[in-house]
Amino acid sequence: MIQTSARLLQLLSLLQVRREWTGPALAERMGVTERTVRRDIDKLRNLGYPIHASPGIAGGYQLGAGAQLPPLLLDDNEALAVALGLNAVAAGPVAGIGEASVRALAKLEQVLPSRLRPKFAMLKAAVTTLPSNAASVDPQQLTALSAAISDRRQVTFDYAKLDTAPERRLVEPYRLVDTGRRWYLVAWDVDREDWRTFRADRIVSLPGERRKYEPRPLPAEDIAEYVRQSITRSPYRFDVVVRLRAPLAEVAAVVGPHLASLTAEGPSLTILRAGWDNLAAPAAQLAALDMEFEIIGPAEFKAFALQLSRRLSTAAGDVTGAADQDGTRQ
Repeated sequence: MIQTSARLLQLLSLLQVRREWTGPALAERMGVTERTVRRDIDKLRNLGYPIHASPGIAGGYQLGAGAQLPPLLLDDNEALAVALGLNAVAAGPVAGIGEASVRALAKLEQVLPSRLRPKFAMLKAAVTTLPSNAASVDPQQLTALSAAISDRRQVTFDYAKLDTAPERRLVEPYRLVDTGRRWYLVAWDVDREDWRTFRADRIVSLPGERRKYEPRPLPAEDIAEYVRQSITRSPYRFDVVVRLRAPLAEVAAVVGPHLASLTAEGPSLTILRAGWDNLAAPAAQLAALDMEFEIIGPAEFKAFALQLSRRLSTAAGDVTGAADQDGTRQ
């Protein structure tokens, strides 16, 4: 049995991680009885923490806004500095720490004292970040999704695919994945009855919570790999396969996991696979790599490359060396 003070800190931490806990769930997580949980809740209330309780089978305990910031015990200026820093990292994620910043920001905003909320809103509006290659995402969307994942609640939002009007989606959210350039949500699409990967920057409305859901088995053990396969291969029109005459490590240094799937073919060759809706984009990106490569497929990409080479030769004034429309030399 852990000491009372340590148990109270553990209880506070649990109340910050999830929006609502039932008494039995807290007791099981902490290894104590439900009676001990009730006593500890009362102790926290006596210390000034607003913990709300809702009756019934679906009821539970919830840490309200306006509490202090345990266990860090930050003063007002420190709390604002941490919140702004987390907000900046969440909006323009740094590879490797973006997901943790969203979880921390969700905790912090939940218990941020009311007197600090207007200051935080003003400072956040006044800070401007220089643009980068990372897709811009509203931190409020990420924190709302993170909270729904913790609470196991369905969410609904408007989702806009490329060049299409937004449509309403109802999903069961399971994971947020940060690729360093974009955020992706892995969720079960209720209407389509299938797993989907959503780009967070294409969610054009603040997610709204719905009823709780029973968790189902994830589509893969390695969710990061699942997302990488989803965003680089499917459901694009063309499945481009290219053999690059360079070692895997050299190619991986300039081709991120959000762009393509890379596999080594011996010590000096790399196979690149990626999905595209048009063929001009992969042609331009492959040419920009400044590496020798061979197009394996599809046939449409080979034909496009031949047509593009003729066009470029003509544009450069190499009329005699350009191939005609039938592929013969002039």
